[in-house]
Amino acid sequence: MMVLQDLKSIVLHTRFRISRSIFGSLGPTVVRIGRKHVIKGPCQLPELEALLYISEHTTIPVPRVRCTYNGPGGIYIMMDHIQGTDLETLWMRGLKPKEKETILNDIATILTQLRTLHPPKEGVVASAQGGAILDYRIGSQLVGPFQSHSSFHSFLWGGVPLENTAQVFGEDIASCHSNNYRTFFSHSDLAPRNIIIRNGRIVGVVDWALAGWYPEYWDLTKAYYTSFKVPDWPESIKLKLPSYADELMAERLLWRLYDEPGNVSRN
Repeated sequence: MMVLQDLKSIVLHTRFRISRSIFGSLGPTVVRIGRKHVIKGPCQLPELEALLYISEHTTIPVPRVRCTYNGPGGIYIMMDHIQGTDLETLWMRGLKPKEKETILNDIATILTQLRTLHPPKEGVVASAQGGAILDYRIGSQLVGPFQSHSSFHSFLWGGVPLENTAQVFGEDIASCHSNNYRTFFSHSDLAPRNIIIRNGRIVGVVDWALAGWYPEYWDLTKAYYTSFKVPDWPESIKLKLPSYADELMAERLLWRLYDEPGNVSRN
């Protein structure tokens, strides 16, 4: 059985390398291997967990996973290719107000589905299956899982105790992170480049690499964190979520004072 698994990995990765040289890449880690399929890799386990979890528990259109194999640097996922145009391209070209509203209503439906999923434990910050998470707001490596929001927030502060947070980062952050939050499933990178449109509607949401269970404000604040600036995108997402003004203010302060704590802790 191990020999067959190794042979499958060799065959698929050879196909991955040949297809990349012939067809080029759809992104830094995505290669089209035919009309219907792509291989993405290397990936971390949280992305595979999220794709399988969302496919099973929601009607959100995500790429169907066909098979996986271990290759250089991590997991490689063979999945369906979703035909369409990414929303970033369409948004930058210019969409009519009615076209935007139709798409944003689709996004609202997606967010509602994500926010009705039940976490394995209230307060946890973890991958879909309760493991470590990857989020570039936090760092470039897997961290966690965190068994409570307070331990997650403490990590964001670099381990500063709650009683000292106001002195180090200011009263706004200390007060905000003392609140009780619900735990929701977050895509954590719901940017226009990861939303596929066909005939004016959302037909795919891709790149679930950063997805997992987070405090309820995470999708909103991450919309403002993305480095790919698309005009009025964060404000558009904001209309489809509850207001998290204090949390956004706290996050913006942390982005400036102590961004990517997972990387800092490894220096």
